[in-house]
Amino acid sequence: MLKKIGPGVLVAAAFVGPGTITMCTLAGARFGYALIWALLISIIATIVLQGMAGRIGLVTQKGLVDVVREQLQTPWVRNVVLAVVLGAILIGNAAYEGGNIGGATLGLEQIFPNPQMRPFFPALIGIAIFCLLWFSNYKVLERIFVGLVALMGVSFIICSLMTKPSLSGILEGMFVPTLPKDSLLTVVALVGTTVVPYNLFLHASLVREKWKSQSDLKVVKWDTIISIALGGLVSMAILITASAAPISDMNNAMDMAKGLEPLFGKMALYFMAIGLLAAGVTSAITAPLAAAYVASSCFGWGGGMQDKRFKSTWAFVLLCGVIFLSFDIKPIQVIQFAQVANGVLLPVMALLLLWVVNKKSVMGENRNTLLQNVLGMAIVAFAIFLGAKSILKVMGTL
Repeated sequence: MLKKIGPGVLVAAAFVGPGTITMCTLAGARFGYALIWALLISIIATIVLQGMAGRIGLVTQKGLVDVVREQLQTPWVRNVVLAVVLGAILIGNAAYEGGNIGGATLGLEQIFPNPQMRPFFPALIGIAIFCLLWFSNYKVLERIFVGLVALMGVSFIICSLMTKPSLSGILEGMFVPTLPKDSLLTVVALVGTTVVPYNLFLHASLVREKWKSQSDLKVVKWDTIISIALGGLVSMAILITASAAPISDMNNAMDMAKGLEPLFGKMALYFMAIGLLAAGVTSAITAPLAAAYVASSCFGWGGGMQDKRFKSTWAFVLLCGVIFLSFDIKPIQVIQFAQVANGVLLPVMALLLLWVVNKKSVMGENRNTLLQNVLGMAIVAFAIFLGAKSILKVMGTL
């Protein structure tokens, strides 16, 4: 089974990035174990949606955008959907790439605390990611990701165990949903950093890269469940660790590590730094890769990962991230647009997924079961609520 694990790990690595780490840190610091239930719902929703995307990728042997484009017969509807998808993914990932590289830089600064080197860290990380993407094929990237995710997972889980958490408190927070005062937006943010629209496109394309036969459907299913569940475990470990950190002014994961240092020594700081570095690097690789897959499908490029246009797309997204961070540019307007676009994109993609995965002409005997459709519709309703909240937040009405 371990040899067969692959695309699911990349999806887990993509959503457990610096944004998720920061939100889990803030949720734990402000509300203790009370919001673990929101992470649990997010993980279940991610498994359901990613499972559908992976199944579509294997059965059709096409990218998600390719399938949607073929099934939407009305030209203007097709063009609107493709424009929303392309805009949300390309602009959104370019904006968020700065945060991904920033997270990796933050971890690196703690491991090598040399003030003179700090200005060069974003460029060094960018060059390393560029080389990995330019010279690696899918199999090499997959092995790198398995190693980085294992390193990240072990680091954060050790941190959480060092705090000697309350098992009864964790179980209560997981299975007894509560909304403490001023926690609603934190819940929305926790779900929003876990159920990520671009991962649906990434997953379908990566499944197609790795597997060719419908006899592998069971392997795809378990790869998705195991990998995303482990990613969820890492997110919960971060939240649990943060709830024990005796520090009130907490803005990111390294503040949490500094809070734990008096109790557990320098090792807490190093484990957190290594985890954050691994999380930043993995997300900084997957975001450009997802953008390139979407652009490739939208414009009908061939040649896969070695196509020059494919490479140019991910290189552009990566360069945006390095520039935003190196020159301390705050792309607030771009990020706000990305939040609105992703808020619209998630329910749209969830509905399109449900529609496609129930079409006999596309999926044959591998269509959704009744239970999968019920769960899918519940997630669509939640995605619409989430999208509306994120749009209202950006528009300044909350």
